[in-house]
Amino acid sequence: MSTRRRSNRRFTKLGIANRGEVAVRIIRAAQELGMETVLLHSSVDEKTAAFRLADHTVCIGEAPSANSYLNIEANIHGAMSAGCEAIHPGFGFLSENADFAQKVEEAGMIFVGPTPENIRLFGDKISAKAHVEKSGGPVIPGYRGEDQSIERLIKECEQIGFPVICKAAAGGGGRGLKVIRNKADATELILSAQREAQSSFGSGVVFLEKYLENAKHIEVQIFGDTSGRVTSLLERECSVQRRHQKIIEEALSPSLDEELRAKISFTARDLAERAAYVGAGTVEFLLQDGQFYFMEVNTRLQVEHPVTELVLGVDLVKAQLMTAMGQPLAWPKQFQPRGHAIECRLYAEDSYKGGMPSTGKLLAAEWPQGPGRRFEVGFDPGDDITANYDPMIAKVIVWDETRIRAIQKMKRVLSETIIFGVRTNIPLLQEILGHEEFLSGTMTTRFFETHFNKGLAGQEYSKSELAMIQTLNAQAGNAAATGESAAAPSPWSHAWSRT
Repeated sequence: MSTRRRSNRRFTKLGIANRGEVAVRIIRAAQELGMETVLLHSSVDEKTAAFRLADHTVCIGEAPSANSYLNIEANIHGAMSAGCEAIHPGFGFLSENADFAQKVEEAGMIFVGPTPENIRLFGDKISAKAHVEKSGGPVIPGYRGEDQSIERLIKECEQIGFPVICKAAAGGGGRGLKVIRNKADATELILSAQREAQSSFGSGVVFLEKYLENAKHIEVQIFGDTSGRVTSLLERECSVQRRHQKIIEEALSPSLDEELRAKISFTARDLAERAAYVGAGTVEFLLQDGQFYFMEVNTRLQVEHPVTELVLGVDLVKAQLMTAMGQPLAWPKQFQPRGHAIECRLYAEDSYKGGMPSTGKLLAAEWPQGPGRRFEVGFDPGDDITANYDPMIAKVIVWDETRIRAIQKMKRVLSETIIFGVRTNIPLLQEILGHEEFLSGTMTTRFFETHFNKGLAGQEYSKSELAMIQTLNAQAGNAAATGESAAAPSPWSHAWSRT
């Protein structure tokens, strides 16, 4: 069992080891608590909202993640050079790296997140499942042995019964993950999973599980404070996924009744308490035929945390910062959810070309504000969307009193959102939101693969869109030549389709 860190050390200068919209989210929360913020950024991330918003900035390396956002020493040296007293890792990159958390603390700073012991326990999917089994939790039948030979793994696949899913023991986010449907494809897919796992996480160890064909992805938000108490902040539905990457998330899940919700929440809270878990985390499950199975624990803030915040009225990032300083949280003993929230991830990609990334200058962006609407944005007009990182521009989140009204509001908000200069996945999101399986809440993790695997039918820019592009590009070129900033014409004054 890991040891809970107890700290009563306040800090006033926070380093953010991340980028994009999550960096903006952390900066705003920290500044509201009276902290100075230091953005630790790569050389290509100077034209971003986070760079402009932070109180201080430190360049920690070139564009490749290995030279910047994944470089432990560069992040620690950059934070120390700016006088940071703590580091928040956001999500992705080094957020679930136990060595990074350990070295931050060894450098005399506070790591805003779980303890290194927590991260090591749950970061390795094999040890995490062993912990759950020891706690009496539900796990999917599979193989998690040390023998990683192809012969042994294929034999275990046959014993489990196809289809089988092969996963990286040290990773997440869909990397190093392959579905094996027959023996003929097993060798190639296992080797591919091992190579991808080694490349992404520095370990080629994989494990096998029975693949659940019609499962829903349900995750429970947990939070451990410094007193030893772990709170369940109920669940999120994350079944709409593309290549195991979530696209749309909502809280609460339309698939759980009160009895099942209580059971899955208790299971998540119990296994976290047994590990003396501290900080924000997410326990992920697969749900099929009324039975849920443990999948993994993400020892960090989740991309989709805003939907939980909206239905429960909490601020998870502020809670992280306060817990890192040993301060108590003014939370109720039991949360009562209110209404329904949905989040859509807005990507710079072409929905009519299978989700191909769409890079370039963001020429225009307008976000339709209103009650129950929230936008977490990483880029402003004039910023460059590059191919170096994940192409997410922003997250669009809505809240309303019922699920169907939240869906209607999201469709309206997306239809009023203006993004110009790059293509976005708004058309795809609209199609998903209007699909009968999504509307009924019956979608599973195979929903996208079944209905949208090839994206949408091809569509070209209209004449009015092409005219707008030429106008905006011409103004941007003139501004660059004269050194002045040009005000872009309002997209609202032009009749062009929102893509």
